[in-house]
Amino acid sequence: MSEANARPESPTVPNGALEQLQLALREQQVILDTAGVGIVFIKQRVVIRCNQRFASIFGHAQTADILGSANVSLYPDKAAFHALGEAAYPIMAQGLPYQSEVLMKRQDGEVFWAHLTGKLVNPNNTDEGSIWIVDDISAQKTSQAQLQFVLNEQNLILDNAMVGIVFLRDRIVTRCNAAFEGILGYAPGELHGASSRQWYLTEQEWVAAARDCYAPFATGAAFQGEMLLRKKDGSPFNCDVRAKAIDPTDMRKGSIWIIMDITGRKQAENELLQAHAQLEQLVELRTQELSRTVAELEQKAIEQKAAEAHIQRLAHFDALTGLPNRVLLNDRSQLALSVARRSHQTVALMFLDLDHFKNINDSLGHRVGDEVLVELAKRLKAAVREQDTVSRLGGDEFILLLPDTDAAGAAQVADKLLRAALWPIQVEQHELTVTPSIGIALYPQDGADLDTLSKCADAAMYRAKGDGRNGYRFFTHDIQAQSDRTLLLGNALRRALEREQLTLHYQPQILMATGATVGAEALLRWNHPELGAVSPAEFIPIAETNGLILPIGEWVIRTAVQQLARWIAQGMAPITMAVNLSSVQFRHANLPQLVSSILTEAALPPHLLELELTEGVAMTNALEAIAVMDDLHQRGVRMSIDDFGTGYSSLSYLKRFQVYKLKIDQSFVRDITEDPDDKAIVGAIISMAQSLGLKTIAEGVETEGQLAFLRARGCDEVQGYHFSRPLNAQAFEDFVRVNG
Repeated sequence: MSEANARPESPTVPNGALEQLQLALREQQVILDTAGVGIVFIKQRVVIRCNQRFASIFGHAQTADILGSANVSLYPDKAAFHALGEAAYPIMAQGLPYQSEVLMKRQDGEVFWAHLTGKLVNPNNTDEGSIWIVDDISAQKTSQAQLQFVLNEQNLILDNAMVGIVFLRDRIVTRCNAAFEGILGYAPGELHGASSRQWYLTEQEWVAAARDCYAPFATGAAFQGEMLLRKKDGSPFNCDVRAKAIDPTDMRKGSIWIIMDITGRKQAENELLQAHAQLEQLVELRTQELSRTVAELEQKAIEQKAAEAHIQRLAHFDALTGLPNRVLLNDRSQLALSVARRSHQTVALMFLDLDHFKNINDSLGHRVGDEVLVELAKRLKAAVREQDTVSRLGGDEFILLLPDTDAAGAAQVADKLLRAALWPIQVEQHELTVTPSIGIALYPQDGADLDTLSKCADAAMYRAKGDGRNGYRFFTHDIQAQSDRTLLLGNALRRALEREQLTLHYQPQILMATGATVGAEALLRWNHPELGAVSPAEFIPIAETNGLILPIGEWVIRTAVQQLARWIAQGMAPITMAVNLSSVQFRHANLPQLVSSILTEAALPPHLLELELTEGVAMTNALEAIAVMDDLHQRGVRMSIDDFGTGYSSLSYLKRFQVYKLKIDQSFVRDITEDPDDKAIVGAIISMAQSLGLKTIAEGVETEGQLAFLRARGCDEVQGYHFSRPLNAQAFEDFVRVNG
């Protein structure tokens, strides 16, 4: 805001023009008084005129206190003042508005961030001065939100406003902007001289609007509310309406109305976040333009100070639970670690994650899940001291910062948290219980900063989950080594397929009645050039976690099917190829289509492919499993339940599953010649399968005694080291050739 030139003499104004000028000044004052931003007129580098908001921004109680001030005093120093002039006036001289965010200075010397919009009144004659719009955006800078006020001269408002503006006199249109015409669906100029009756749905609503809206005008009050209006084509729409009399003492001078079409937002969201539209300058100023950020804030007409406090809270607290977020946690952890460093204290950091929380969201919906998180947050906060911090990272992950807490104290808190979580949570008609897994890291032995401690606590939390969940574990170097190993394997596994490091081995499945080989189970093997042979028990969970199980699983099915097709083409008698499915594969929407496509490519009959599914996966969502099994069954693909007896099958669901075989888990087979319980369990599984018309196959058969027991109980098929280890493709072919 800088310029230099002599002030031109005011021309003589005729009486009629003077009255129009006075009316325009009153209209202008309405905008100045109600604008939420500071507005100032500058001539000769001196403040000529400003509104109260401008004076308040710079620490003055009255506008008179700042009038006549040199505008260089509004900046931290002369360099900043001249820098703005050099940047602004080349743009403003072209007739364009200049906008920028700069540092300015209040009366008491406080430096603050401001958003400036400036424009020359007449680009051809800088003597006529400039208009500047100033908004204090210090709070927005701090809270990382944006609240952008785009203001311009009074004569640009109607042409550029993003909202509809109309002037009414005796409820007749004297002037409106293009946005108003566009919102109502009228052509340019079509509304001039028209009655406002035509955008109301009924005569009664038009009369009611006169009563509700015009009554406050005479007292100087403004009208604000939502209305249902009508477009030119007769269609109704919701709009936000702001209105005020130009001169409350003389209603004949008319009123100003600002409308915004909010139909789309009301239909798009239940929790509507409405942006508030304020009356802006008329003729020389443009209206406030709502940004997308404002549209998402549930504020309509609240004080600026309250809005800033709300934004400040959003920047540091989780919106759902009200707990500190990562930003505030980082600040508090820096303070806690700094104090601990000076005082030689211990700080505990806990990483808490809910076990199987996804099941609640998937089954009951995110609204119920959110209620559970809110209740759990209250319990966590109640379980710790006032100086402790409970923060939510997002989802069902929480971090607790416990200053001046050693390992024993952390263990006590963890026990307390586990007990607090166990109490049932009532959400509507649902009584829910959640269990957490907690990882604990300690300063200084496990790390010196929040990031390091978080990683250690996260690794310890995963150890707690791996050890059975609903418990806590302290970070150890063994956990670190395992975490490093998991990361190493995860990265290596991403290239394993393309580098042809994965192979399949096949274990023969033997028919008890004849001793013939009637099937093969495809087993995945990974041999890394540096890491050596990696166990499937180690890399399969990693593949499921990082999403690689889908391409790897597809490769396994395709490779196994193509191998069986080659064996048959080379003269081998048709046998069944059994392939294990992971839970991720089974729940993928295109699994049935993918299997059919692979079978078609290999020209293999569908009944020769047997997909194995663990009973735990099948029962997690039994109805969904039934639908997938039905689809595969209709395509001719066989299904079997793997590791049967180790899960939690329901007979009511089992008889509805489209399966033809149960695989008895090797944990029962191992001791069936000695353990009475295992004998009873295996016998019961075989009897139940027979009664349901299902086949049975026992895995892990290693001795003649186990084989004899299974034969006596009527088991249909067996596999295990007693017959053969898993073999590569050529060795399996040789085995079948020799053993039949």
